[in-house]
Amino acid sequence: MVRKTYVTDAKYFLHGGDYNPDQWLDRKDILADDLKFMKMTRTNTFSVGIFSWSMLEPEEGVYNFEWLDEIFDNIYKNGGRIILATPSGARPAWMSQKYPEILRVNEYRMKQLHGGRHNHCFTSKIYREKTQNINRLLAERYGKHPALLMWHVSNEYSGECHCENCQNAFREWLKKKYNNDLKALNDAWWTAFWSHTYTDWSQIESPSPIGENSIHGLKLDWKRFVTDQTISFFENEIVPLREITPHVPITTNFMADTYDLIPFQGLDYSKFAKHVDVVSWDAYPAWHNDWEPLRIWP
Repeated sequence: MVRKTYVTDAKYFLHGGDYNPDQWLDRKDILADDLKFMKMTRTNTFSVGIFSWSMLEPEEGVYNFEWLDEIFDNIYKNGGRIILATPSGARPAWMSQKYPEILRVNEYRMKQLHGGRHNHCFTSKIYREKTQNINRLLAERYGKHPALLMWHVSNEYSGECHCENCQNAFREWLKKKYNNDLKALNDAWWTAFWSHTYTDWSQIESPSPIGENSIHGLKLDWKRFVTDQTISFFENEIVPLREITPHVPITTNFMADTYDLIPFQGLDYSKFAKHVDVVSWDAYPAWHNDWEPLRIWP
């Protein structure tokens, strides 16, 4: 992979945070105060649009970008810049209702209801199409706006889906890894233990508390597959961004364990990091709490 070096015209320390004005668009007074306080606090960079899909596309194929146009213009006039997010971290209710296949299935094989966030299937062709479409529209509309500083793709990629589409993708991933040799897989996983030997690829399923959960090789390969499938979803998301705005760097926010300051255990970030231009990291300090002892750092 050829890494690119991006040079932005930001000649100052970037200072700001997430900004979600779509939650109070009917309060013009609050929006005006936001700009005033941004100026007072000397904040100059804002991540916008992280969870804005239902506002951007309230109905399928019906788009509302006017509010975001105004935010872009006002922040830029105020001396600020924008890190524009793609909204795949939380989809609209109409999408879950019309396309139930995008709903994630948990390890108990239960399909999840609409709600929360980060609960979509990374394998779903429909969800991949929908995210790429909204991202293309964002890139076409704001790619040349002087306020755009960087792309913030989705938000805190995490979790896993155990639906049939993911099961089939997992089996194909295994076939590729083990050169379509089921014996090689059985040997690597030591499936003779407890008579767990597989005789057909279709017998393999992801680890589950109500099924196979004792084969360490299965559990490890499943985690590796989840990382690869998440990266595949990310790469699908950024196709229009690379195509339309090749000059704009791309990041997504990685996580660390809240209390132990160790990498998030759900994904292999050493692998994921090679696919972004800039690594971002979400920190959730838990200072002054009453459930862990005071630490004195060396």
